[in-house]
Amino acid sequence: MSIDVLNETDIGLDETELVHCARYVLAEMRVHPRAELCIRLVDEDTMAVLHEKWMDLPGPTDVMSFPMDELRPGRDDEPPEEGVLGDIVLCPSVAAVQALAAGHATEEELLLLTTHGILHLLGFDHAEPEEEKEMFELQRQLLLTFLAQRGRGR
Repeated sequence: MSIDVLNETDIGLDETELVHCARYVLAEMRVHPRAELCIRLVDEDTMAVLHEKWMDLPGPTDVMSFPMDELRPGRDDEPPEEGVLGDIVLCPSVAAVQALAAGHATEEELLLLTTHGILHLLGFDHAEPEEEKEMFELQRQLLLTFLAQRGRGR
């Protein structure tokens, strides 16, 4: 898998951990091993511009996903499609505020948002209550199993 991380902020992060998380989620979701993903970390001003342009909402947000080839999770009865999954844009400063409110580390919030962003790229959504329940349960399961494998489960 090709996973690029572009940190355009002044915030020092463990980019390797984001790649490990993304690789784990993509493997669990049976995405083609040659799929491409870009994770871009931006400041609040840049995120606010993206949020306004693409979602018509003011201010910065935590994560945005930009799918490219509309890849979907692999299935047992057919091989996964090869292609470009897309881009995830994260705002670490917004994530830090959310992490503080949730009582965990900013790095854990960024791993959660990376997982969330990948699920969006794979066609999951949370606009409706049933969709939200499915997506957030899958997100929780993927993140907890990733953290447990990394020896950081809580």
